[in-house]
Amino acid sequence: MADASVAAQSDASGTTGASSPQPAAFPPVQQTETGVASKSIEFLLDIPMSVAVYVGSTKMAIRDLLQLAQGSVIELEKLAGEPMDVMVNNKLVARGEVVVVNEKFGIRLTDVVSAAERVQQLG
Repeated sequence: MADASVAAQSDASGTTGASSPQPAAFPPVQQTETGVASKSIEFLLDIPMSVAVYVGSTKMAIRDLLQLAQGSVIELEKLAGEPMDVMVNNKLVARGEVVVVNEKFGIRLTDVVSAAERVQQLG
């Protein structure tokens, strides 16, 4: 009980024993050459990323899903000929059109999202 009254008295008087705030001091920023900076991030070039191309999507009831069989057609919300979205780690980076290359499907990029638009997606 005596400790609580001493703390209340020191708070009321305004003297808590703390020193006054001091401005922070930081070392000066060093300028680096462009070549040095690019070498320091070069290790990022080999990091694998998840790339997905979204052809379209739809919602369907479980009863309709259970009735699907080989040869069934599922209607998507995208129109034929509409650009496909190219996503990297679930972020839109480009749009393109479907092509066939050596009997495999691919995508030809028709529009790459600008760096400013990609930064806006982050926030």
